[in-house]
Amino acid sequence: MPVKDKVIIITGGAKGIGAVLSYKFAESGAKVVIVQRDQVTGNQVASDIKMKGHEAMFFKADVSSESDTQGMAKTTLEKYGRIDVLINNAAYKGPDGAMNKPFDQIPVEEWDRVMAVNLRGAWLCCKAVAPSMKAQKKGKIINTGSSAWDVGYGPWLHYVTTKAGLIGFTRSLARELGVFNINVNLVSYGSRLEDQFIKKQPTPEDLYGTVAFLASEESDFVTGQTIHPNAGAYLH
Repeated sequence: MPVKDKVIIITGGAKGIGAVLSYKFAESGAKVVIVQRDQVTGNQVASDIKMKGHEAMFFKADVSSESDTQGMAKTTLEKYGRIDVLINNAAYKGPDGAMNKPFDQIPVEEWDRVMAVNLRGAWLCCKAVAPSMKAQKKGKIINTGSSAWDVGYGPWLHYVTTKAGLIGFTRSLARELGVFNINVNLVSYGSRLEDQFIKKQPTPEDLYGTVAFLASEESDFVTGQTIHPNAGAYLH
């Protein structure tokens, strides 16, 4: 998928799937803006990409902060003059990625933080980039989902709730922004189940093709959709 010279913001772009996307998009010729709270890791990934001869910059931000997300958009525009793609990849799963905590044992502060990063963060990032995308009458917003919302994974209620919330978020925002020729879609990353059709655990590299398709002009007629690159673990 052609993404050469596109300006792509990737939140959580220095770790996990986000880091793989940062490298892959940069290798494909995109100008990648890596957004991460961890300054050391963010700078390391951006520097490594540039050492390989590709284009990248790092911006330190907490996506749950409106001032940080506005700064993210402003700095990107100052550097590159446009924003073509926003990938809302940043997510918080609880302290140390805590899982398997019964719903009635989740502290209120932890619940609020998960909501703040995963839902408010996506909203604030979209709010920050929308003016420039509207002005250029073109843009792609790609939200990051998870199979957790679809299979009712638990006990992990706060995280699963945010991923389910992003479905409605994506559909509603796609309707609002469609008039400006801005596409909004969600990639729901899958995990291995025994009855999946493709007998292979999906890797972050396997997911790049789907995300790159949504970032390219080849997906100009796709919006408001949830796409499941899950090796057939469950079907829609």
